[in-house]
Amino acid sequence: MATYATVGELLTYPVKGCAPVPLTEAELTPAGLPYDRSFMVVGEDGTYRSQRRDPELALIRPEVGDGGSQLTLRTPGVEPVRIPVDLTSARTPVDLFGVPYQGIDQGAAAARWLTGVLGAPSRLVRVPPEHDRVEQGVHPGTSGYADSCALHILSRATFDDLNARYTAAGKPTLPMSRFRPNIVVDGWDAPHQEDHARRLLVGDAELGFAKVAIRCAVTLVDQETGTKAGPEPLRMLAAYRRVPEGGVAFGALYSVLRTGKLAVGDACAVVAGTSPGGAGPGL
Repeated sequence: MATYATVGELLTYPVKGCAPVPLTEAELTPAGLPYDRSFMVVGEDGTYRSQRRDPELALIRPEVGDGGSQLTLRTPGVEPVRIPVDLTSARTPVDLFGVPYQGIDQGAAAARWLTGVLGAPSRLVRVPPEHDRVEQGVHPGTSGYADSCALHILSRATFDDLNARYTAAGKPTLPMSRFRPNIVVDGWDAPHQEDHARRLLVGDAELGFAKVAIRCAVTLVDQETGTKAGPEPLRMLAAYRRVPEGGVAFGALYSVLRTGKLAVGDACAVVAGTSPGGAGPGL
């Protein structure tokens, strides 16, 4: 039985760890939404920078322009920098979670700007056109410099269930931005249905479940202030969302099985897996 919901939000993150760019529609690529995690900030040794150690990344707002040939970076109190995107220079080694990849350094102006903003030597790299990363899961797929798979999907029902627990405990609720989703699904009545679907039709595209999203210390960062504000949500999630994979899960990661256009308001149909409310084929 196919079950339908709708796309409530689309968010792409051109620079890993930095602020999102909301979209109303997009042409999905094999690596996810346009330019998602196609740039990454690295240290002098090529190791990726993350909000885990550099929460100030959250305040950097990227804008990709001119069909991907220009990148502008903005942050409060600092003159923005506009960078012509380099896709042809020599490749340089970069490190993401201990795995070696290649990047294209985006030059001295980007490096100076990021070093000043973050207070530590930093450079900006771009995913090379030949980038062929494959992430494993129920449905393997490719991605740019994302932590894992191409798309992080989070349903409004899952998010609202967490905040209802905070309200019941007399604690402040959290904003959706703490979880940095790519696609927010509206319309499912039961939480965590994104964990149980195995294939989704969204707009013209088809998505395949890869794995649940194991949450890390990035969720402890206030995305509006760029400061660590823990211990929530990890403490609350630990009470009811521990999984055999290790850690706590919230949302799910999907691969792109078929590219195509999708937009806010598009139907999101479960065509394989357990339908919301428990109906549908078993997993």
